[in-house]
Amino acid sequence: MAGAAIDFTLGSRRVLSVKRDLATWAFGLEDVLAGALPPAPPCGKDGVRVLSAPTGRLDSVTARYPGFIAGGRQDYRRHYIDMGQSFDAYMAQFSGKTRSTLRRKARKLADETPGGYSVTEHRTPAQVEAFLAAALPLSARTYQARLLDAGLPDSPSARRAMLEAAEADRMRAFLLHADGAPVAYLSLPVTGATLVYAHLGYDPDWARLSVGTVLQMDALERLFAEQRYRWFDFTEGDGAHKAMFGTHSAACSSLMLLEPTLANRTLLGAREAFDAGVGSAKALAQRSGALGRIRALLRA
Repeated sequence: MAGAAIDFTLGSRRVLSVKRDLATWAFGLEDVLAGALPPAPPCGKDGVRVLSAPTGRLDSVTARYPGFIAGGRQDYRRHYIDMGQSFDAYMAQFSGKTRSTLRRKARKLADETPGGYSVTEHRTPAQVEAFLAAALPLSARTYQARLLDAGLPDSPSARRAMLEAAEADRMRAFLLHADGAPVAYLSLPVTGATLVYAHLGYDPDWARLSVGTVLQMDALERLFAEQRYRWFDFTEGDGAHKAMFGTHSAACSSLMLLEPTLANRTLLGAREAFDAGVGSAKALAQRSGALGRIRALLRA
């Protein structure tokens, strides 16, 4: 069993985190596409965290833990890329305007970087060690790490898992270097025939030049050329980046199933009230035209 945090987030900023002892029941993309339920884990002391289950199978998911209370549910489109085609065919699915925009971002980065930029690929254990040496300090500067504790994991177990995956040729990692320094990283474990979008991060000082997007495009071209993968899985959660690059999506949900104690009922009630308040404030900000400015402040 492992601890998990139930977060109260405002945009990209975590304002409160409450620890609970939860097992994790995670659904891979192939499970979602098949509508299958992987084996359910024994519950933790407080319950189970369900990640990216097919929305249409939630009744079956909750039935595995009778008597537990559900809360913190998030519904979203799980985006993925059909890799069973050529890179040219993939690019042809974008509009002409989008293709032009993507090319322009790469040109702008090259034009505004005196020393130019390059992308390195990391597969072997030694290469992954070099990737981590460069990417971990960079990850610590990202807003995901600073505000959400969601940067590239820096623990002995996480490092060991990445190196073991690399030893089995089940790891792909990429770094974008500009002016001789790493400014963006992408980490992709391989599960079966699926590339898993585990971590993307970039130096906030380089955000203006869309280094994450430039790295994503370069990496995808290389990965399509391998002709090895069936899917590129953007995993749980929605977002403009995932929606733009994905070719398909599936309806998924994440939620918590907790033991029906008074403390857990109170926690889920507070989380529901908080999320409702955030949703109302977001709708008001969107109507007033202030949403973009507020998001920028929250990431600062």
